[in-house]
Amino acid sequence: MKKFIGVDLGGTNLRAGVVDLEKGLVLTTKTVPTLAREGHDAVMARMADLVQMVMDENGLAKADVGGVGIGVPGVLNLEEGTVVFLPNLPDRWLNVPLQETVATRTGLPVSLLNDARAITLGEWKFGAGRGVETMACFTIGTGVGGGLVINSRLHMGIGGTAGELGHQTVDPTGIRCGCGNIGCLETVGSASAIAAMGMKAVVQGLTTCIGEMVGYDLNQITTEVIARAASQGDAVALEIFNHAGNAFGIAIANVLVSVGPRKVVLGGGAAAVGDLLFAPIRRTLKERVTIMPLDQVEVVPAQLGNQAGVLGVCQWTYQNISA
Repeated sequence: MKKFIGVDLGGTNLRAGVVDLEKGLVLTTKTVPTLAREGHDAVMARMADLVQMVMDENGLAKADVGGVGIGVPGVLNLEEGTVVFLPNLPDRWLNVPLQETVATRTGLPVSLLNDARAITLGEWKFGAGRGVETMACFTIGTGVGGGLVINSRLHMGIGGTAGELGHQTVDPTGIRCGCGNIGCLETVGSASAIAAMGMKAVVQGLTTCIGEMVGYDLNQITTEVIARAASQGDAVALEIFNHAGNAFGIAIANVLVSVGPRKVVLGGGAAAVGDLLFAPIRRTLKERVTIMPLDQVEVVPAQLGNQAGVLGVCQWTYQNISA
């Protein structure tokens, strides 16, 4: 089988990897700055150059490459191969022809996929979701992304918008989310939301070691800092993770009773805190899931780290080319 090249479009960095799909391995990776403020045309040119660089460094000719997959952190029109908009990049990339542009510049077939859906497919095919027909995935970072595999197929829904699991309403009286909805899981369970709860606790003068840990520099409060405080038994930090875990439990319960996945995979930096998040999730599931066999569902951490998206988007590209 030919090699595939997966590209991760991030707000800070562009990362490309050469992937062997038969082995399920990312063979090599290369990262360059996105320099997003230069605009989408400059970023797409840099992306095409990066693809050529990894080909040259690995001795790959065009005939050796099956295609290029690009994971994109935003809303896509998959039929037209365009970016509808990217909420976290400077010019928002409104209706940008990313697929056609990179295909023309590289001379290779190109497919696009939302980055969270790419992680979902990667974890299902090569990681924590192997062996099941139905899986849900939550990706926890600055926001909360997600995806669904149903009957061994990545579930895309209308225009590829299915699987936005982080935008379920878990608190109808909560705060407004960046998507425009009120009380999304993302507003409670994302890494930025967890950090914000830590900042608020310090500003309110609650009894906690979180502020002391960072010299009372609120900008240094992160999920990792709050996790360290919680591991020391800090009551405020523990309550923050209980609150976030309960919100995830509600969201996962919704998915369980509506889709019935055999596995629920949690990935991203915030998921790395382990039982601080998983324990309240499992407790909430036991309280809320009563009409399906919860004992037949596994809630597990992701296995592939930052390689999941690159593997997933290459698998997606292979499937599209083979179809």
